[in-house]
Amino acid sequence: MTLSVACIVYAGFHGNLAHADTSPAATDNVVTLPSDQVAASDELGSPTSSSAIPDCHHESVHSGHTGQNCELAPIVVTASNPQNTQAYLIQADPKQPIQPVPATDGADYLKHIAGFNAIRNGGTNGDAVFRGMFGSRLKILTNGSEMLGACPNRMDAPTSYIAPQNFDEITVVKGPQTVLFGAASAATVNFARTPERLEQDTITGQASATVASNQRFDNDIETILGNQQGSIRLNANTSRSDDYKDGNGKKVPAKWRKWNADLSATYTPTEDSWIELSAGKGDGEARYAGRSMDGSQFLRESVGVRFAQNNLLPWLQKLEGQVNYNNADHIMDNFTLRTPSPMDMGGEHDHDSGAMDGMDDSEDMSMGSMDSAMAMELARKTISGRLAATLNWLDYTLVSGLDASHSEHKGRMGGQYTYKDAVWDKDAEFEQTGIFAELSKPLSDNRKIITGLRIDQHEVKYLAHDAATNAYPTPYGKTRRETLPSGFVRLENRWPDQNLNGYVGVGHVARMPDYWELFSPVHSGSSSAFLGIKPEQTTQLDLGLTHHAGPWNSWISAYAGQINNFILISYHQHAGHAGNSAGAKNIDASIAGAEAGTSYQFTDNLTADLNVAYGWGRNETDNQPLPQIAPLDARIGLTYQQDRLSVGTLLRLVDRQDRVALNQGNIVGYDLGKSSGFGVFSVNAAYQFNPLLGLSIGVDNLFDKTYSEHLNRAGNSAFGYAATEIINEMGRNFWAKVTIKY
Repeated sequence: MTLSVACIVYAGFHGNLAHADTSPAATDNVVTLPSDQVAASDELGSPTSSSAIPDCHHESVHSGHTGQNCELAPIVVTASNPQNTQAYLIQADPKQPIQPVPATDGADYLKHIAGFNAIRNGGTNGDAVFRGMFGSRLKILTNGSEMLGACPNRMDAPTSYIAPQNFDEITVVKGPQTVLFGAASAATVNFARTPERLEQDTITGQASATVASNQRFDNDIETILGNQQGSIRLNANTSRSDDYKDGNGKKVPAKWRKWNADLSATYTPTEDSWIELSAGKGDGEARYAGRSMDGSQFLRESVGVRFAQNNLLPWLQKLEGQVNYNNADHIMDNFTLRTPSPMDMGGEHDHDSGAMDGMDDSEDMSMGSMDSAMAMELARKTISGRLAATLNWLDYTLVSGLDASHSEHKGRMGGQYTYKDAVWDKDAEFEQTGIFAELSKPLSDNRKIITGLRIDQHEVKYLAHDAATNAYPTPYGKTRRETLPSGFVRLENRWPDQNLNGYVGVGHVARMPDYWELFSPVHSGSSSAFLGIKPEQTTQLDLGLTHHAGPWNSWISAYAGQINNFILISYHQHAGHAGNSAGAKNIDASIAGAEAGTSYQFTDNLTADLNVAYGWGRNETDNQPLPQIAPLDARIGLTYQQDRLSVGTLLRLVDRQDRVALNQGNIVGYDLGKSSGFGVFSVNAAYQFNPLLGLSIGVDNLFDKTYSEHLNRAGNSAFGYAATEIINEMGRNFWAKVTIKY
């Protein structure tokens, strides 16, 4: 799908993103958005819903035109807000220029959506957090399938393999409000490419290049070639940057190099059917200021086939399916991007624990006793499939189906010149099979109810040859089996006289502990984490409102939940392990919070907007705060737009965080202490020279502020950091992006 800065549409207020869903083939693709939620939003839509927004992109793609009717000025996006009539649903266009500087990976982009944060690693590959929830509480998908990382401590988080600009749309469903793609208690996120049926012989695409401070250079290209019978699409990008400097001028180890290439061939024999075959590959490297090792390989291999057939029978609206293969081959070492030092291997939890430490000869190579260049290679293979049907009967709509996945994890390690000769050791196998159904029914012209249920069967095998200790005996050869239900019910309402739309929903998710909770921690109480950790049970109330009237556009989404058996990771000394390492336990927790936004259009050219997010959590078992929850975060924007020019400012204000639980958190980070608040001011501008050429520029952190995020890591001693010294964010950063459409 060709998307261009030339076709960015001013949707009435700063930061909103136009959702293009008008083409027949685009609406065929359910993985872009749960279909019951599209229907719910469209049928209860207001006059200002996104379907009424001019869609320059689809006119140019399907007609084969070059966008002559699309000459509105582009806008640099500083916050991604709800585009449908309900605030639980976010849809964003990742091809638009954004501020701060355009994202390097999926987590970097998600930070522009209220409620999302990322745990800092360095310049890239942070780990996404939503409403204080982390890991598999977020379902991160690409075209409806999961790409899981391999590192036992999530150096290669799932989002690190995602280049956002290579996708057409990002969809976020907040809370446990869908069951179509798995059991996600915090949010379901899908990065989607949309198959299209072209109307005539077409060659179209776009290319962009971004330059920024710290020797940053990105480029990406998208090309579509085809006709009514089918098309071939190429998406490719590269990204690189050197270490950055914080506001004090101190260099922060953060350099990276990345590339991705994805090719798809789509057969579109009719307007009601399509089948797509896709393949992709990517790789990269990244230096991490907060880890004792760097990532010297992030090799991704992906193959998939998916299809959709519409209007089969009067009662069978759609049949769709997909099969995917994803493989992550990750290498971390202490010699490619840094100089090995025996001083930097002790006292840190990163790779000091977990199943992979139990591989052959691991007693001689524990990370706490390294005195030479070492490496660990890890791989995660995931094969998944999904089949779903959309059924209509009277005024009922039912989306039902099944999904399944098989995942294997393996690794090997050794010295700089020997690890490639080591034998692979498989430590884990995961099997999942699920059935799901979502039913929606209008109760009146202005009211609708949606409910869903899924049941998942999980089987996990522990295959690691751990070095057993008396304190923590190995569970080698053990298998865990769990059958877990999840479901929700949501009522959506519209009050047209008041220009209001609202929803209230209750959801429950039973979540199977993931690899990083079962295999990476040393223990759970007196037993291994694999045997001792129970599935997490989340019950959550979600509610929200949107209001559109005159120059005002406002929204709020709030939540309150109870989590039984919340999986908490604590870092402390364990018998038989050097330094602090991770231990897991179940607790009961309460969470609450909200995201909200409002915008006001002063004139035809001037718009102001405000977005805020706040999360709260409590460990009810230990009577203390829940760790790793970001403080109150606000973004205030002002945009002036006239003809082909737009100019904008962004002020981000973050409160201090006093609610902490020292040395507790998740497998990536833990609370290091209380954090200070900060404010950062940025400016941007964009100009559309003609329908084919656009430019956006910006300065992030204009006043070179020295600051750090609450979700952070202690810097590694190999780079000169003190034991508890945290990593600062980037200082002043100049950037420019040029986009060419063809």
